[in-house]
Amino acid sequence: MIIFLESESDMSLHNALGYEAMEFGNGNEVFSSKRITRLAIADDHPLVVLAIERFAANFPNVEVVSRSANSTELDDALANNECDVAVIDFYMPGGRHGDGIKLIQHIADTYPNVRIVVLSRTDNAALVKEALDAGAHAFLSKEDRLDLLYVAIVSAIANETYLGPAIRRTLAVASVESRARFIRQRLTGRELEVIERYARGANVTEIAKDLDRSVKTISAQKCAAMRKLDLATDADLYRFIADSDLI
Repeated sequence: MIIFLESESDMSLHNALGYEAMEFGNGNEVFSSKRITRLAIADDHPLVVLAIERFAANFPNVEVVSRSANSTELDDALANNECDVAVIDFYMPGGRHGDGIKLIQHIADTYPNVRIVVLSRTDNAALVKEALDAGAHAFLSKEDRLDLLYVAIVSAIANETYLGPAIRRTLAVASVESRARFIRQRLTGRELEVIERYARGANVTEIAKDLDRSVKTISAQKCAAMRKLDLATDADLYRFIADSDLI
């Protein structure tokens, strides 16, 4: 399950969500008075580490147990401290365990009880998906509001997946681009031309006149395109083209 929970108020999230006794649908209670959430922070930019640490200080039941600048320091910290959540930079050069997907896999394999929250400036949708597959529980962009880190941590502890708004936009754009590529690969240039004009509101006769082809040819090309795209009705065609951002 992927959670898209966020509040419009920057620092009132813990109030809106019920800080003292918040429960997820699976029954997990997080950030309650019953337990301390131990946080490891890893980023090669000291100011980022400081910002996260200051943010965590807003929550009395969150304890920062380590601060690391590379994967070597993070691995040592996780080996020597009890930790619930590791907040890590995706790009963090140096260190014997690398960064990015390699580091996520190492943490997931070596410390399976540690939840992984990734911070990154990446706009690469494929990397986001790889990170989740490798074991990350949440993925935030450094362009997202810092208070959403709270939601990411809570989601991770509850074993749910959270994606920040900027990351969701990245995935949405990638999905549209992927569908557009799929259409262009499946259809001939003339078939694509016909369905684009049809989706804009032209009928078969008008398209035939504009393109100087017979109505029979235009109709055949439209039907062939719909068959290749597995579309049964004109409504399906309109919706498919609009969703694919081709018009």
